[in-house]
Amino acid sequence: MKLRIRNQKDVAAGAIYVAFGAAFSLGALNYKMGDAARMGPAWFPFWIGVLLVAVGAATAAAGLNPGAAPEALKKPELRTLAWIIGSVALFGVLLQPLGLVLALAALVIVSSLASHEFGWKGTLANAVVLILFSAGAFVRGISLQIPLWPHFLAG
Repeated sequence: MKLRIRNQKDVAAGAIYVAFGAAFSLGALNYKMGDAARMGPAWFPFWIGVLLVAVGAATAAAGLNPGAAPEALKKPELRTLAWIIGSVALFGVLLQPLGLVLALAALVIVSSLASHEFGWKGTLANAVVLILFSAGAFVRGISLQIPLWPHFLAG
């Protein structure tokens, strides 16, 4: 029986998940693993990588299923990729001098330019939710040493 790719998008997405999951898991093996009771630095990335491989294999298998809806890969939109990658790079550059709040606002606003579906109201709502969640989870919750505001505003 010959396998045919019915859904190219699912197979490609599955392959990407498998590749990234395998890379994370293999990269984690360079650190101490530990166990569930005493997790080492490798424990979390290793198991997340294993989960990604499993999800990727299931996604790719769904694309090979004879009953899958046929869907071809489209040509990548380089402009969209540039906006998204650029927004992440901008976040990295702005985080220390401007703080988490303004860097995240810039990330969301710039990355929203990649989509034709988001208007300003949705973009601002996404920014507010992401800022509140990130400040609560990372700065307040696990006490990461990330400035919330620029030094000249923080006093």
